[in-house]
Order: sequence, then C-alpha cells, then structure tokens
Amino acid sequence: MGQSSLPERIRVGVIGANPTGGWAAFTHLPALQSLPGYRITAVSTTKQESASEAARRFDVPHAFASAEPLVEHPEVDLVVVSVRAPEHAKLVRLALAAGKHVFCEWPLGVSLEETTELAALAREAKVRTVIGLQRRLAPGVLYLRDLLREGYVGRVRSVSLQVSTPLLGERRPKSYEYTADATKGANVLVTMTAHFLDTVLAAVGDLSSVSALVARQFERTTLVETGEVIPVTAPDQVLLSGTLASGAVLSAHIESGKRNGGVIGCTITGTEGDLSLSQDLTVSGAKGDNTPLAPLPTPERYLWSPRGTLGDDAHQVAQLHAAFARDVREGTSLAPGFEDAVKLHRLMETFVEVSTSGVRRTL
Repeated sequence: MGQSSLPERIRVGVIGANPTGGWAAFTHLPALQSLPGYRITAVSTTKQESASEAARRFDVPHAFASAEPLVEHPEVDLVVVSVRAPEHAKLVRLALAAGKHVFCEWPLGVSLEETTELAALAREAKVRTVIGLQRRLAPGVLYLRDLLREGYVGRVRSVSLQVSTPLLGERRPKSYEYTADATKGANVLVTMTAHFLDTVLAAVGDLSSVSALVARQFERTTLVETGEVIPVTAPDQVLLSGTLASGAVLSAHIESGKRNGGVIGCTITGTEGDLSLSQDLTVSGAKGDNTPLAPLPTPERYLWSPRGTLGDDAHQVAQLHAAFARDVREGTSLAPGFEDAVKLHRLMETFVEVSTSGVRRTL
C-alpha cells in the first residue's frame, strides 16, 4: 500500500481496543469517531468478548480476538497499535508486513535499537507512520509556540519544566508491574520525561547541550492488590540542565512516587515578559514588570479537530489524527512519525550516557 493510496475516509483498525478502561477506548475510538476523515472499521483485543463489546459500543463492523486478522483485513488502511510498550514491536512488524500505515503509541520500541529497526522497516515498506506524541499538537502548545515565535516574551532567557506525580512509586497496581523493569520501556525516563519534554521542545526548540542525572531511589515496589514486593530497576527521577539552540537555558525535573503536592507545568522567562503552560496545556502570560500572569485563551484556529465532549487526552489524540489526515491530503508534515521517535529515543539514551559519565554533552 503506497503513500498515495489512502481513500478519502481513512479506514482504521485499532489493536488494543479494550472497552473497560484501555487507552484506545478512552482516546482513539471517541477521537476517531469525531473526525469526518476517518472510519473505524475493525477492533481487536485478546478476547473475542471484549473486542465484540468495543465494536458494539463504538459501532465498528469487525471485531477480532487477535491482531492478525485485523492487520490483514482489506478494509483497514491505518493500524493503530495501542497496547503496552513491550508489545509494540511485534504488532508494528505485523502491520508493516501487511503493507499498512501505522500509528504506534510512544515509545515505538523499548530500546533505541528496536526503535531504529522499526523506523527502517517502515521506510522499506514505504508506508506512512505516526508516533503517539500527541501533546505537542495540543491547541495550547501550538499557541504557545506561535506566541514565542511572534516575540510575546521578547528573547527567551529560560525554560523550566517540573513534573512530579504519585505514579510509579513505592506502591503501584498489579497492572503496572511491568513498569518496574527498566527493559520494558515504561518508566520516568522513557515515558514521562520523553512525553513532557517533547511537548516543551515542540514550542521552544531543540536542546543544544545538556547535563543529566537519571536516578533510581526506589529499590523495590509493592503491588497493591497482592502485597507482593518486587525489585525495581527502572529510574524514578530525571534531572536536566542545558541550553537550547536559541541560547536560552533549560532546566527540568521529572519524578515519580510523589506522596503529596504533585505538579505538572512549564514556565518560560523572556526579556519582555513571561509565559506558563499548565497541566491541562493551556497558556497564561504577562508582559512588563510585576504583573500577574493571566490566562490567554487559545484561538479557535488551533483546534484542528472538534472538541465536543472529548476530554483533554482524547482531544489531543484527535488533534494528532487530524494532523495525519491533513498530511495525507495536503502533503504537509504535521504529525510526528517513526523518524521523530528515533530522534526522541536517542535523546533519552543520551541522558543516560551523560548521567553515567558525568560529562556535559553537546548535541
């Protein structure tokens, strides 16, 4: 299937469409339903009962108990891989072998090596790809990027990102057991740091140099439902200091296991004013001196998809799907793809290398 062969309404098959709390049912399925350029034609889970329930709930014609018939189905143009990170690679390979376009959640692979391999396979297959870095296309982030480009704060002097969450601490649910293993591709570095830093860099520009500390302070964690204590090999804190290509200074602290007072936010200091990006990815700002930051409503032009009743996460996913459809129609490159996944995963690996060596790295 070549890049120009997509129909006017892109037919989508969603792998991992568990209707009882899965990410796909929470975001992809309602998001795709809201977009006129798409039609969901197939869903799959690991059980026919749950797949059929998802199909009934979202009015999807085909439901499967495994991924193989979904990726091979003639009414599927784009395969969405929305399962746990360790399962991404085999399903992406399956979809690519069938010649289908692929949307994969971040991270693409559990390692840089695996991510690079999958990107190469996609190039060989000559298909379009999307990586699930949806926050970079949130309306507020697009607005923030343009405010900076238009000089709202003057010259950017500093960018500060802080993320602290109670997730992945000394206790976690049984369903998160795999996050304790550093090789499984879901932890503070590979998921949290990557997602939130990517969001910020999309607005402020790339890093040009960095110092990093990637730390593990939890040696074990307790699974809430069973009381089982298991070892932890994954990091739980990432501390970054660096410079941007613009010359601005960046600092970032991302930590899990926060008991109280968690926060997610980014502040940007400029020569003429200040901006902040909140947890819900809305923007506040002020110019001049000693002025409190006030909300800056996001203009309608940054909503590439209808908000309707979608929550923040689902609408951000809708923005990403809308960007992909626009890329197909207009030849733009708005949606991040597998090559972007390689770039971001390489940056995460660089943080580990810098942390280990203690030597600042020019990027």
